[in-house]
Amino acid sequence: MQPTKTDPPVRNGFDITKGIKATSNDGSTAEGALQVERHDYIDMAPTDRERSHSMEGFDDIYTDIVDYIVRCTHRIWDERDIGLIYTHYTHNCVLYGTMGTIYERESIVRDTIQRLVTFPERRGMATQVLWNGDDKKGFYTSHLVTGTGRHTQYGHFGPATGKLFVSRTIADCMIYHNRIYREWVVADNMAIVKQLGLDPSTLAYDAAKALFDKGVEAVDIGENRRLIGQQNPQWEADSSIANNDLEAETLAWLHDMWNCRMFSRVEKHYAPNCQYHGPKMTELYGPSAVLHQHLGLLGSIPDAAYMPQHILSTPCEEGGVKVAVRWVMEGHHLGYGLLSELGKPTGLRLQIMGMTHYHYKNGKIVDEWNIYDELSIFMQVKLGQLVEEAKKNEK
Repeated sequence: MQPTKTDPPVRNGFDITKGIKATSNDGSTAEGALQVERHDYIDMAPTDRERSHSMEGFDDIYTDIVDYIVRCTHRIWDERDIGLIYTHYTHNCVLYGTMGTIYERESIVRDTIQRLVTFPERRGMATQVLWNGDDKKGFYTSHLVTGTGRHTQYGHFGPATGKLFVSRTIADCMIYHNRIYREWVVADNMAIVKQLGLDPSTLAYDAAKALFDKGVEAVDIGENRRLIGQQNPQWEADSSIANNDLEAETLAWLHDMWNCRMFSRVEKHYAPNCQYHGPKMTELYGPSAVLHQHLGLLGSIPDAAYMPQHILSTPCEEGGVKVAVRWVMEGHHLGYGLLSELGKPTGLRLQIMGMTHYHYKNGKIVDEWNIYDELSIFMQVKLGQLVEEAKKNEK
């Protein structure tokens, strides 16, 4: 039975037709935005819900920006209305992915078709959507999706294996008047590859060779500016992208941990019973496990610089606040660590695009969802090796 205006859906005392306040870029609040975590899709996408905040320029079906992201993703991927991409993306949209960048809408249509050919049973379940902005200046959303499916068709991962998989993806979108004009997608492809029993080395080489044949090279441009000459690290974080005190505090301790190598910040900012949801569907508990994962990543790229590119936060009906950070790490493969698939240190320059969601409650982080794609890092190593081999042959 569909909910009606006189009989609003209530879950654990929370009326999902009223939603929860969220802060926009200018510090104002918007009431009524849906939240994802506790509710079924049919509750989040009713047919008769009134608009909860201004959505000028958006299709009438969408009641708020969270509804827009969840519902249009479901319509395109689960209901297979791929053609909605033409009305929900600009013709010149840019999509930044871990394996490459797409610069126009038609390529997004083709890429969507290819992925659904490989995984025709795939289902993407919204885990949470964090957002800020408004319909005047534009919205920014960070959408965590848990995807499940079975590899039943020949496609970009080769012959069908018939195996099941589950993986996480975070997509950050910039949206204006019903159309996404810029998107960043971090999909954990290595999680899928491992669960399907495929060889990541072969897949990474094939992806690297395709780029190499197009003339793409990974050029080592020198130091990453974390340390200037013989100076100490920059001790103070740049919090200019923060919208509030919690976001500024998050940027500060992330800078301390990653760029100043002060890993005691994990013990300070994480709850004793925190949970870590990491790449390759890793599920770990406690600050020590979190520290090990982050220190292990740095071990593989010990000269890495951590550069946050965007941050936003949304109050949560579960209590507390959730914070989304989009970041890049740059450095060289100089050591041993968590990226064991890369083998012995190659010295090659690497760039990691990642996204992380944090759930703060009572001043401590109780959950972290951290996503980066090890397959794309492996591909960069293969590409660098192809370039080095070509230069040797030239000589």
